[in-house]
Amino acid sequence: MTEPGLLLIRGLGHSGSTILDLALGAHPQLIGLGEAVRVLERPHLGEEHKGPQQLRGDLRFERRCTCGELAGDCPVWGPLLAWLPAHDDRPLPEKFNRLIEPLTASSPRWLVESFQADEQLLEAQALGRPVRVIQLTRDVRSWVHSESRRGVERHGRGGTVGWRSMLRWWRINRCWEQRLNRSGCAVFRLGYEELALAPEQALQQLCAWLEVGFDPAMLQPGLNSSSHIVSGNRMRFDPAQSQAIRYDAAWLSSAALSLRVAPLLPAVARLNRRLVYSNGLLGSVWPSA
Repeated sequence: MTEPGLLLIRGLGHSGSTILDLALGAHPQLIGLGEAVRVLERPHLGEEHKGPQQLRGDLRFERRCTCGELAGDCPVWGPLLAWLPAHDDRPLPEKFNRLIEPLTASSPRWLVESFQADEQLLEAQALGRPVRVIQLTRDVRSWVHSESRRGVERHGRGGTVGWRSMLRWWRINRCWEQRLNRSGCAVFRLGYEELALAPEQALQQLCAWLEVGFDPAMLQPGLNSSSHIVSGNRMRFDPAQSQAIRYDAAWLSSAALSLRVAPLLPAVARLNRRLVYSNGLLGSVWPSA
């Protein structure tokens, strides 16, 4: 039996990894595991109250997996969540292999892990399986607008968030590009705008790169996904957001100066073009930076 490969979605958070994980999980040869590393990591002091860590306790019988079962009853996550509290000192590769063990019988081609901030699984040679990476990047203007909106919702302020967020977008996405270039892994650079505005073409290209046939079910992730996601964006349970891949274009009506300046900064504009619009799916109809 051929060992399934590991497909990592990496980059800056809030860039569309959940909907991509669900879409990939709608393919019969792919299974999504969501932000598995967040759940598997040993909780640091003071993090015991966070959702991924509370899944080790009673929360696993309250929160559902995207497979439809309660997390504690999920055939993939249930046994692992019961095992974790007494074995949190075990290394991440061992925990991950234990998680995916029930899935090998179904012979998937790829297992998808989408905790975008994690670097540990890039060293997955220890897992004894092929590793590929999708670097998922959202247009700097859309991402900065989203961050500013969250800043207002959480703290009642968004005025200076835009400038700090633009610097963070450039710094982290540039670091990920360099890190992945050094990793030796095969990397597919995908823009969230390409995925959301040309989903069929984007997923066809991804499937060709993964050497599997395109399946139209991927265009309706919430209806067809077989992913096992117990931690991540709550939109995974919102039919209005998960049944189709749609684009949030709210930033286009924003008058924020940071959004208008971003395309005028050469380093930001070059990185935006390279990471978000490199697959030629939107042509000249989209205002690339």
